[in-house]
Formats: sequence, C-alpha cells, structure tokens
Amino acid sequence: MLPTTFAAMLGFPNCKINIGLQITDRRPDGYHNLLSCFYPVGWSDVLEIIPDESLTVPVQFTATGIPIPGQSNLCIEAYEALRADFDLPRVRIHLHKLVPIGAGLGGGSADAALTLKQLNGMFGLGLSLAQLESYARPLGADCAFFVQNRPMYCIQKGDVFEEINLDLSGYQIVLVYPNVAISTAEAYAGIRPQQPEVPLRELLEAPIEQWRDTVSNDFEGSLFPRYPLLAEIKAQLYKLGAVYAAMTGSGSTVFGLFSGEPNSNRSFTRYTVWQGKL
Repeated sequence: MLPTTFAAMLGFPNCKINIGLQITDRRPDGYHNLLSCFYPVGWSDVLEIIPDESLTVPVQFTATGIPIPGQSNLCIEAYEALRADFDLPRVRIHLHKLVPIGAGLGGGSADAALTLKQLNGMFGLGLSLAQLESYARPLGADCAFFVQNRPMYCIQKGDVFEEINLDLSGYQIVLVYPNVAISTAEAYAGIRPQQPEVPLRELLEAPIEQWRDTVSNDFEGSLFPRYPLLAEIKAQLYKLGAVYAAMTGSGSTVFGLFSGEPNSNRSFTRYTVWQGKL
C-alpha cells in the first residue's frame, strides 16, 4: 500500500557526453548497435513533482525555459509507465528546460529517468535500480543510463551497460552547443556501420593525451562536412588547450576536456556554452 501523505520533490536531471562512439551494425529492429562510454556532466534541467489530488487528470505537465516541441513529453511517458503498474497519486510535473534539445546530450532521457526515480522515492514503490532501468529502456535508447548516472561502457542500443574504470574528476569540461539541433534520424542517415579495428574499450585504456588520434565519434565523419562549424568548434577547443575534444552523441554539441582552467569565455560568444568540473 502506498503512503497516504507525500511531499513535493525537486531534482536536477543532468546530461551526459559520449567519449567515443563506434556504430558497429544495424539491428533487425531498425536500431543500431554501438560502443560508447557515457559520462555524466553537471549541465542540468530542473524538475519538480508535486502531488495534487485536486487535479482532474492523472498528471499535469508544464514547462519553462527552452521550448519543448511536440504535444507529449518523456516525463509524462515515465509517469504513465509506472501508473500502468501502480496506483499512483495525481501529480503536477514542472520542467525548467536548460539543456539544449537535439544536442547529443541526452537531456530528455535524463528528465524521464529522474521522473521515474523521484516517483519511486516519493510514493515508496520499492523499485530496484534494475527495475527502474527496465521502465526507462522503452522511453529512449540512453534513458536507462541516467538511472545509475555514472560512467558506463554502453553496448547494443546504448541501453546495456558494462563497468568501466574511467575517472575524469580532475578535468574541466567545456560544452559548446552551436544552436543547431540535429535529429537522430538525420545523423543516422549518413552512417555506414562497421566493426572497429580496435574496440573502444581498449582505446580508452590509453592515456587521455593519446585519445585525440584514436578515440572518435563515428557521426563526425558525415556531420562535419554538412555542418562545418562543428569541425571549427572542435579545432578551436584544441587551440584553447583541450587534451581531448569531440562531438557528443549524434550532435550537435562539441566538448573539450581540459587539465586546467579553460579560457573559453570569448571564443564562443555566438553559441550556448556550459563549463564546469567533471
């Protein structure tokens, strides 16, 4: 039986970067198999869930910040997924959107995963991490990653995880979103899957200073010629002293990792930039 009183819950769903992304083959279900390291980053949205039994609908969703396209939202879908199995109270969900959309950062998936986790905690559902991941997977290929929200080596659709010993906590990161949204469909249209000569996991075992020549994102090969500004941003990050730079996910955000304090304030004034520690 669910508790009879509930408190509102405020959370901050953070995004992720892909450190390397190898697309190995196309699956029978239309998705692609990939190899990638997902790494959480502090750039976050703001998510509030408030129980409200006065509502005439099960869930009321509102949003501020960056406009969210479409009539539905993954936060609503997350609520409905749990409601199918539990007698959830009515709630109001408010999302203040700060992480860009169509940016390769997984912001929408992070919102959905935190919705699952907050509902689980608020209403005492008792779901384990593995069970939460099973609810998250149908919502999006990278949604399950945000349940544990820690560095993982991701395989298959990006929703099956293996442990990886990768700690970048001593590095600073600069994320540059060039205000260009790239849909997943557009990104995959230019991809030719192939088995890598060296699996990504092996490449990531080398010192980070060697990644520049070995660790790549397969989407860059088709998207950089179509969007030259992405290659320009990557080159500028290296010019600023990044030890490693790459596009994340299917774009269009490009990130740079720095061993010291990066001086990027004047370099990307036309774009949306987030900078912080890993």
